[in-house]
Amino acid sequence: MSSPGIAGDPKPPCSPRNGLVKLPGQPNGLGAASITKGTPAAKNRPCQPPPPPSLPPPSLAAPLSRAALAGGPCPPAGGPASALVPGPPAERPPLATDEKILSGLFWYFSACEKCVLAQVCKAWRRVLYQPKFWAGLTPVLHAKELYNVLPGGEKEFVNLQGFAARGFEGFCLVGVSDLDICEFIDNYALSKKGVKAMSLKRSTITDAGLEVMLEQMQGVVRLELSGCNDFTEAGLWSSLSARITSLSVSDCINVADDAIAAISQLLPNLAELSLQAYHVTDTALAYFTARQGHSTHTLRLLSCWEITNHGVVNVVHSLPNLTALSLSGCSKVTDDGVELVAENLRKLRSLDLSWCPRITDMALEYVACDLHRLEELVLDRCVRITDTGLSYLSTMSSLRSLYLRWCCQVQDFGLKHLLAMKSLRLLSLAGCPLLTTTGLSGLVQLQELEELELTNCPGATPELFKYFSQHLPRCLVIE
Repeated sequence: MSSPGIAGDPKPPCSPRNGLVKLPGQPNGLGAASITKGTPAAKNRPCQPPPPPSLPPPSLAAPLSRAALAGGPCPPAGGPASALVPGPPAERPPLATDEKILSGLFWYFSACEKCVLAQVCKAWRRVLYQPKFWAGLTPVLHAKELYNVLPGGEKEFVNLQGFAARGFEGFCLVGVSDLDICEFIDNYALSKKGVKAMSLKRSTITDAGLEVMLEQMQGVVRLELSGCNDFTEAGLWSSLSARITSLSVSDCINVADDAIAAISQLLPNLAELSLQAYHVTDTALAYFTARQGHSTHTLRLLSCWEITNHGVVNVVHSLPNLTALSLSGCSKVTDDGVELVAENLRKLRSLDLSWCPRITDMALEYVACDLHRLEELVLDRCVRITDTGLSYLSTMSSLRSLYLRWCCQVQDFGLKHLLAMKSLRLLSLAGCPLLTTTGLSGLVQLQELEELELTNCPGATPELFKYFSQHLPRCLVIE
């Protein structure tokens, strides 16, 4: 029996990219829908299917007799096989439809391949439509894919029964309107209580639509609004519910300081906040209350150009329990702001200072001295970082991931400091123009390294990649 996606046949043309998986044609009309992994994206990591469950090896203590292989009973231990009365062979399902075998086999396929295999036959679909095969994946539905055009020209909302059968707990809707969201709520069986996460991207949702969605979908605790320019801060005041624990708002032009006031007042259980807003100022960061101080552990301020060191002061005093902080693109933050972070947020495990052009080696000294629990540090495009700064980082025994993309002053001498960091598992040197082949070759001393990124690095030659393949066999080297 052959089917697409099995060894020997070409795989369907829907290879994963950046966590998104394009679905092949489906009989329910959602032919161009896609599926994305639900956990925050690891940077530049290839999308891989979940590992297959470990299966116990077959026991060799009692080998099967020929009669057993034929489907008959096995002879008792120590007794002659001739003493058995031959009987009709036991009926067993064919291997191709044996649900126990299929359940173990299907773990080896990607989400895209599972979508194809589910169309082979009803038995395969019944096995594949178990929620365990789709955990952690989020369907992405575009507005035009939500309707089927009838012969008379009228539109009919698509059947979402297949999604309900697989138990998806989150959806990403792209380019939808208030009416589309209402139709989704009415037609998806699990929308009222079963959907935990909703993401709206490049959509025309208004204040009224946002209010109806959060009022009707009582199970939503994670909300993302990206590129939605029709709702206002008043809509956040009228719609946000205390049950929301994760909120992400980006590229929404009507979001400013008053939106942060609504978030701080209405979301006492907020654990994670991601905000990309060009008009948010230092004043807004003073709105966080003691309730968020206990519950909020992740804060991402992305390209908040108006945030200065004064805003950082408000953050460290209002949210002392942060374990992850991003100031990426906050171009007015200086070394003094990083010093405040290092002195007051000792629980930090992840710090992102990418695209902060005023950060220098002094900031890295503050980080190395005070943030002893830090496991991830992102310094992409910090153009004033030099080898001296890397010497400070070499003392950090807990650091596992270090990103130095396009740090144009880092040289071979700086890499020598990193060789002492035996805890490093991920290192990105993409776009560092001063690193030579000789300097990069010394990284083979980091035998525990699992991922090394060298894209757009002039010193990364084919001979170097071959050298790494021989001396770092367990490391994924990204060319």
